[in-house]
Amino acid sequence: MRLFTVFALALAAAATLSADPLSKSLEIDFYREVPSRNLKALAVRSDGRLLVGPTLRDLPGAIPADLLWTFVRAGDDKAWLVGTGPEGKIFRVNTDVRTDFKPELAADLDATHVFALCALDGDAFLAGTSPQGTLSLVRGGKVVASAVLPADSVFDIVKLPGKTPTALVATGNPGRVYRVDLEKFAAAGEAKTKLTAPADLAKHGLTLFGEIRDRNVRRLLPLADGRVIAGSSPKGNVYAFPAAGGAPLLLLENRDAEVTDLLADRDGAFYAAVTLSGTTGEARVNRTPGTPPAAAAKPDEANDNDPARTEKFTGRAQLVYFPTDALPETVVSRPNTAFYRLAWRDDANVRWVLISGGEQGEIVAYSPGERRSLNLGAVASAQVNAILPSHAGASGTFHLLRNNAGGLSQLNFAESVDRSLETRKLDLGVAADLGQLRLSRLDDAAADRVRVALRTSFGSDELEGWGPWTDLKLTDGGWFAPGLRGRYVQLRVTWQFKLGAEPSIDKATLFYLPQNRRPQLTDFRIFPANLGLVPVPETGAVNPSMTLGQLLFPSQRDGKDDVGSGKRKGGLLNSPVVPAPGAQIVYWTLTDADDDNVAATFSISPEGKDEWTDLAIDTPDSYVQFDIGHLPEGRYRSRLIAREEAPRPEAQRLSYTFETDYLTVDRTPPEILDANVEHVAGAWRVSIEGRDALSLLEGAEFVLNNGARATLEQPADGILDSRRETFVAEFLDAKASGATSVEITLYDKSGNSVARRLPLK
Repeated sequence: MRLFTVFALALAAAATLSADPLSKSLEIDFYREVPSRNLKALAVRSDGRLLVGPTLRDLPGAIPADLLWTFVRAGDDKAWLVGTGPEGKIFRVNTDVRTDFKPELAADLDATHVFALCALDGDAFLAGTSPQGTLSLVRGGKVVASAVLPADSVFDIVKLPGKTPTALVATGNPGRVYRVDLEKFAAAGEAKTKLTAPADLAKHGLTLFGEIRDRNVRRLLPLADGRVIAGSSPKGNVYAFPAAGGAPLLLLENRDAEVTDLLADRDGAFYAAVTLSGTTGEARVNRTPGTPPAAAAKPDEANDNDPARTEKFTGRAQLVYFPTDALPETVVSRPNTAFYRLAWRDDANVRWVLISGGEQGEIVAYSPGERRSLNLGAVASAQVNAILPSHAGASGTFHLLRNNAGGLSQLNFAESVDRSLETRKLDLGVAADLGQLRLSRLDDAAADRVRVALRTSFGSDELEGWGPWTDLKLTDGGWFAPGLRGRYVQLRVTWQFKLGAEPSIDKATLFYLPQNRRPQLTDFRIFPANLGLVPVPETGAVNPSMTLGQLLFPSQRDGKDDVGSGKRKGGLLNSPVVPAPGAQIVYWTLTDADDDNVAATFSISPEGKDEWTDLAIDTPDSYVQFDIGHLPEGRYRSRLIAREEAPRPEAQRLSYTFETDYLTVDRTPPEILDANVEHVAGAWRVSIEGRDALSLLEGAEFVLNNGARATLEQPADGILDSRRETFVAEFLDAKASGATSVEITLYDKSGNSVARRLPLK
């Protein structure tokens, strides 16, 4: 068998382009692909499952303040207290009305920001301010007692259980906790100057409960066993104080963080909301445009006339669980989100930790039983600074205090409305025809309550270029509308509410057929004639003196950084190449962006004629080997026709013709025009000038009859680029010692050669 026969069978596996299924599918994870603002009365669990979620509505009415800091219940479900800034006013609002709630001024403190409120019996309450660090007792709309603490801020106030009315006050700069005897504090009246001495504090019922090294005590949480949990900033540590006070035990250490809330669980366990960032909560809400976060840490340094920025938050937030008999565990972690406050939703069948977030008003949750987080939606605000049950003893509805813009909203899990979601822009990667959309875990009965719509675009702009929303029809368990095409898609799913039923949807899968793109020719080589390829079999080792890979990458400089020189040395590229008179190898690389099977037809035609001869027809190989011994000398045009094959349907198959390089059939050796030898300055100078009719010259070899030799591929003019070249070799007298003649061989690119011998005189 001749070496230049095409070994198609041996190389079919190496040269054939692999083909995946033509149609593709995009799995849509609702947890990942649905922004919180696009959830309407649906909840999305972290595994992608849809659940019945809450509605989020703004309550009618307005509170006349720029910043709303804190929100507490004032005795019953109708009365609520709102602490504001920067004027230090406290408003009482009644949310149990059918029209706009009417805020009433409950107190106007001689301070700026009211960061802490604690409702007492009747209409009395405690208020803490910043940056003056004032603690005030208000009763009947009047301040009946106050004390300026030896601190910059009062961040939290909690009332302790027991017969003696007692409260704990958390302060910042320094980070301390004071115990307040409320009866003694009320009897002491107002103190106009800052109290620093322990004796002066004691006269007003204030004693030091505990102190930390961090700058601020941000949150306090009394537990049933008597311990008091404290969260700090700007480190974000969590401490446990004994019931009697004193030195705390460090439970969790952080850096550049803020413990924004604490929430008690059963049996002495609790949760901590930790926001990790370089700024404190008041700085994030109340910094001026253009002010670096580190320079905006104090609220009194803010310019109250400038609007708050709505920049993207670059920190992250965590919900950390502290069990009674184990180590702390981070159960929820969110990038680019700040956690603010925590509350329990504890219904008959559902127990979630609700988390009010920002900086875009996100409401999220954590299910301890399932150990999964959930997205619940978002309010039209930049922060949600408080979340409290709307009615005592019930957790189906919650009040939210929001900022930027300020106001009150309601979170309602019991409202009977249709629920919907809308994904963000989804990129298919290429323009495509859309097929069915299928929802997993959806039974036939529930499918009747689901409505699905799609819209498409060929551009990446979020707003411009989108087609109309198209309702898909339920067909064979999936949703489909004919004629939908695009590269970018958005999906809208609406679930018609049914009391006591869940949506029972996990994820969605969108099937599509990508646009068919034509094959690409990425490499084409016509190798020198008279070389035959012996394909390497799939098994067995060979040690060839020359391989196809060496022909493709002839030198270390040319191929050292190419993937072919290292990673592609296998299979076909390790096939040996041997001398074979009359053989010709042509090699190519075809790629298809859609992974279609591609066959190639290689043909040649004499220059100036349109008579094509097919040398390989519909071959899956990446090369062809043929005999040129019978072809007349001359230049031949070549072409490569790439055609897609099955499994691509015949009507969709693309074909493309590539005009490839010229093939030169040259069996005539070059012509020597001139050759001479001269002795100049202690060296023999040997030159030869030649010309070839068809091929470029490749080089010359000079051999003295004493064994010395020189091979030149660099012509006298420096560039090897012509069918006519001059090559000059020099031999020093020492090297040419004893030689009497030189033989010169001139080569062309087609492998032809001519020789001449000259005497050394």
